Amino acid sequence: MGEGETPDTGQVTAMATTEPTTRRTVLHGEPPFTVDDLLTFPDDGNRYELFDGSLLVSPSPVPLHQRAIARLLRIFEDAAPPEFEPLPDVNLRVSGRDFFIPDLVVVPAGAVDETELMFAPRDVLLAVEMVSPSTRARDRHLKRAAYAAAGIPAYWRIELSEGPSVHVHELAGDEYKPAEKHEAGEVASLLAPFEVSFDPAVLLRPRS
Repeated sequence: MGEGETPDTGQVTAMATTEPTTRRTVLHGEPPFTVDDLLTFPDDGNRYELFDGSLLVSPSPVPLHQRAIARLLRIFEDAAPPEFEPLPDVNLRVSGRDFFIPDLVVVPAGAVDETELMFAPRDVLLAVEMVSPSTRARDRHLKRAAYAAAGIPAYWRIELSEGPSVHVHELAGDEYKPAEKHEAGEVASLLAPFEVSFDPAVLLRPRS
């Protein structure tokens, strides 16, 4: 081993940058990872996901991100019929090497009672991601393609830096149609998976 080289220990160092600290975690194993590998990872405050065995590491969400999730969850709770259940931060196993944690999903209420740890794509009627600087490329491209390939009927991408705005993707075949954009200051009236209307601006407003 030459000077400056790192020995092969069979471990991976994962890093997620948060404000104001940087956290590093040493993970046992090496790519491609599996969902079973993921279950052995430490609970260190980072979000670990898999795309084709490649590890995706995200920091804990910032407060505005959490506020937007909480606001949308409340909107969904008020609008959803009893047969639908909106849930934040669920485990979604697409395959042995693909695993995601959407910010918010809507699933049939019966699936909640039948699922112990991980939902399957067939359970998810809508997946929602709040776009942050650390996940921008992932949410706009990778997850859109992955959720479409998994057959999830609808994907909402919420751009917090745009007011916020809601980009609604509906499945057509094995990919999503171009997004329908709903901007802050206008009422978005959406029909799937149930009827709901709201101004995206409310997602970032303080409680009154």
